[in-house]
Amino acid sequence: MSTTRVTALVRAPRAAVYRALTDPGLLARWRFPDGMTSLVERQADGDFRVTLTYDDPDGQGKTAGRSDVYRARFTRLVPDELVVEVDEFETADPRFAGEMTMTISLADHDGGTELVAVHEGVPDGVPPEANEQGWRMALARLATLVED
Repeated sequence: MSTTRVTALVRAPRAAVYRALTDPGLLARWRFPDGMTSLVERQADGDFRVTLTYDDPDGQGKTAGRSDVYRARFTRLVPDELVVEVDEFETADPRFAGEMTMTISLADHDGGTELVAVHEGVPDGVPPEANEQGWRMALARLATLVED
């Protein structure tokens, strides 16, 4: 298991960033790496299920075929300040098994929002450098979505 820490400055108010972090409809628009598409489905129990699909027909998913599927739930929310989410891949491959915790803190900074994301418990099958790169790609998309 590994931990990834990524910091980004988003030129938007904390409220806009927080909403993008917690609204499943907005999550589907930014939280995936380049070369993938995202489908976010809200579940009856309040959790959500995310399917990330590789654009490349030869992409190898963690769940099946070209897809990475995970179930996610918010475990702590402090409006405009903190999002804690627990995710787990739907997979039979032990290299990708186990819960991951994402803690995202927001603070005012230079007219925008400093976002600090700590992703703990990343399964051994996910190389730390690939996880960091995926986060950076996704956060760039987040910034584009919420910045004025």
